[in-house]
Amino acid sequence: MAIKMHKKRLPEMLLEEGLVTKAQLEECMELHRSSGQSLPLLLVGMGYLSEAEMVVAYSENLSVPHIRVANCSISKEVLAQVPETLARQYLMLPVSITGNTLTLAMADPLNIMAIDDVRMVTRYEIEPVVAMISELRDAIDRLYGGGKAADLYKTIMSTTENREADLDAFEIGKEEVENLSELEAGADDEPIRRLVRLILYTGLERAASDIHIEPFEKAVRIRYRIDGALEEAMSPPKTLHPNLVARLKILAGCRIDEHRLPQDGRSRMRYNDRDVDFRVAFLPTKYGEKVVLRVLDQGSLSLDLDNLGFEPQPMEAFREALKMPHGMILMTGPTGSGKTTTLYSALHRLNKVTTNIVTVEDPIEYEMYGVNQVQIRQKIGFTFAEALRQILRQDPDIVMVGEIRDSETADVAVKAALTGHLVLSTLHTNDASGVFPRLIDMGVEPFLVQSSVALAAAQRLLKRVCSECRQSIKVPQDVLERIQYKPFNYIEKTNFVRGGGCSKCKETGYKGRVAVVEVMLNWPEIQPLVLRRASGHEIKTQAIQCGMKTLRQNSLAKAAKGITTIDQVLEHTIAD
Repeated sequence: MAIKMHKKRLPEMLLEEGLVTKAQLEECMELHRSSGQSLPLLLVGMGYLSEAEMVVAYSENLSVPHIRVANCSISKEVLAQVPETLARQYLMLPVSITGNTLTLAMADPLNIMAIDDVRMVTRYEIEPVVAMISELRDAIDRLYGGGKAADLYKTIMSTTENREADLDAFEIGKEEVENLSELEAGADDEPIRRLVRLILYTGLERAASDIHIEPFEKAVRIRYRIDGALEEAMSPPKTLHPNLVARLKILAGCRIDEHRLPQDGRSRMRYNDRDVDFRVAFLPTKYGEKVVLRVLDQGSLSLDLDNLGFEPQPMEAFREALKMPHGMILMTGPTGSGKTTTLYSALHRLNKVTTNIVTVEDPIEYEMYGVNQVQIRQKIGFTFAEALRQILRQDPDIVMVGEIRDSETADVAVKAALTGHLVLSTLHTNDASGVFPRLIDMGVEPFLVQSSVALAAAQRLLKRVCSECRQSIKVPQDVLERIQYKPFNYIEKTNFVRGGGCSKCKETGYKGRVAVVEVMLNWPEIQPLVLRRASGHEIKTQAIQCGMKTLRQNSLAKAAKGITTIDQVLEHTIAD
């Protein structure tokens, strides 16, 4: 039986029945729009409705059947139909299969997006039923198995209930580097210490690049960015949020008594016999301080330029530019596209005893032996531009500037490149050709731009198809023509693939990411265009004629090799 469409929406019904006030509903609706959390979960979580009232509202007024999942016996075959990530994301559980219909217990049975996602994954028609939120959470943990982390989370929460009065009592002072390899190592710690260890450990186990801790009025949400997408995880009670933030501030070396201004810090942990750094940022919001931890795991970092997987043309262009004695090598791309990793890989190749390399960064992301790394201090006037001026007095051969943010930094960097230094940096533009107009817009004269820029590159990260469930597919010729695919002479056998979904990739079909880059040398044919302030489009057209392979072309090459999918190519690149 497919889902029934109801004439009456949930908010209208709740108001008509007098179950919530208009003010309460508007408050939750606003929070729903800003946070993306489910409206029923917000109403229950904020105490405006009990779980039982919500179930009755769906069952009696909207004719949605209800079920007690705590009493259900669900087979492994049925459970396997819905990936754990989807079950946790939408708070739902497959219950049974009858013919071509899957009965799905949901906290919000009117969530059409969730139902459509399950229908696409399972190929079944969906019959939604409503279940109590707490029972769904317990059943998901019990049936899918949260593992060691979930078990310890429950232990921490039960300990916290008995010791909440003691949570502020942990010592404030110099911290030793903690070892996150074994969660049980902190079994005798205070609950907050153990909770922080659990959050960080889970992020490392799941190979997250970022950890988000977000406070709302009556809830705290924890999310992990995995392969570029945010995934929600188990969250602690709101009452623990201030202590959780205080503990993270201690670890990051920040002031725990400052709640009005943003703060940045850094923390180091041990994990599987290697050091892992966390860049920690605190941001005051309406309901408390939001925390984002960027995971800087040097142990998993490959600094070999040849191992980044670039296609032949961009790889050869990079090699040529790195042999130049002076000039600017500029990387562009959105935040989190791997620009810094590429620059560090370039530095690793250039790092020799005979070469003096100095970097100026905010913050220093990875430590590199043999490289003099400088941290800027905006608050005391030690900016990128000022640091760069001082660095040029240190007899450098190669300089890396973390980011060219303003005209002053751009001016100093260009002059450094023109006076015999190789300068590496990042810039915010959409593609490689946009580097030249961007520098001119920042106030650098066109004749200086065309003389100083040696190479401009743009980078993206595409999801890598899971190696366990990779399946070859046949792509129709008309589709290949629409996406502008042309055969590559260096790819012997074209193999377009997709991920079928398995336990290793959590049914997503993807595991890990791969870098794709377009690289433009400062060819002689481009320089007249720069001098006359030509648009990025004109420069790109000329660069293609000179032999540049675009992001779209290099991405299609990755798809043709069976590394990523055409869907990823279309999502992250634009037509040439």
